[in-house]
Amino acid sequence: MYRLTGLLMGAVMALPTAAYAVEEIELTVASSHPLAIPWVGMIKSHFMAETDRLLAEKGEYKIKWNEAFGGSLYKANATLTSVQEGVTDIGWVFSFLEGAKLPLSQASTYAPFSTANPPVQLKVMGDLLENNEAFKKEWEQYNLKVLGLTGTDDYDIYTKKQITGVADLNGMKLSAPGVLGQWLRGTGANAVDGSLPTFYTDIQTGVSDGVLSLALGVLPAKLYEVAPYITRVRIGTAFSGAVAINKDSWDGLPEPVQQAMVAAGKFYTEAHGKDLLERHEAAFGKMVELGKGQNPPVTISELPAGDRQKWVDSLPDIAGEWAADAESRGLPGKAFMKAYMDGLRAAGEKPARDWDKGM
Repeated sequence: MYRLTGLLMGAVMALPTAAYAVEEIELTVASSHPLAIPWVGMIKSHFMAETDRLLAEKGEYKIKWNEAFGGSLYKANATLTSVQEGVTDIGWVFSFLEGAKLPLSQASTYAPFSTANPPVQLKVMGDLLENNEAFKKEWEQYNLKVLGLTGTDDYDIYTKKQITGVADLNGMKLSAPGVLGQWLRGTGANAVDGSLPTFYTDIQTGVSDGVLSLALGVLPAKLYEVAPYITRVRIGTAFSGAVAINKDSWDGLPEPVQQAMVAAGKFYTEAHGKDLLERHEAAFGKMVELGKGQNPPVTISELPAGDRQKWVDSLPDIAGEWAADAESRGLPGKAFMKAYMDGLRAAGEKPARDWDKGM
């Protein structure tokens, strides 16, 4: 937990003989993933930096950040509990791996092929978090205060061997994070649970034949070295979690610090969404460049449009299954999925499948 100390600062320029004290607040910020992963790196370069900037403008408080990125405090399977229990004050909560505890947060993952626009998706999820009581309670019940939201860039397939059509996936083992394994149902591929820090070794050791992943994660994790065949499927983007603070830590912070963090969280979310959109395509070019000398070299191909539609059509009604399960637990699954899809359509998105149809 944080500690307050007094830090004597220099004289005020307007009053050279006067001095004022800036209160220093010590906070731990952590993640399971390394700073090389874009949305984690932006916790430091955007959320922390913006908080510091806003506090410096007023000159009342200063934060001493204790950084524990890259899994030094906890791994990907403990992101929620580590913030909940105060192992860290602030951390990235990876909702993909928390399907049982954060069921409504999985809505976008049960509605693939709906949007490839991260800023729109984050805006829709942010509106739901602010206005949907069930969704808000889902996070707050774990002693968390959400500060910023995270999402993904578009998902594709990265494999050891070349994929020419959806039929080639039959019998393959593909690593996928948590609930995203649902996207492989109907293709004949077998999902292997994992996350970016484990994917490289899983492919290298034969645990999987490739991954269902995203370019901005694959590039820094260098997965193209062991899975050089990239098949552009354009499965879509997904809500992946949040930068959150332990509620006990939050309640003990002075109001100006809370205000700065709320503003910094919004800044982080907007910048992160824009970054996902802008850098996604560039990442593919970089992987080809970096992988041209390896054997085999990095090769990019498009899944034929007809095969992509076969994939969309072959998926069972995973959204309906998810909604029914949520309803059985007393959650507004159908209404929430409809609100999510309505939000996307209202923003101009055109889902390849209306997952809320008939709900």
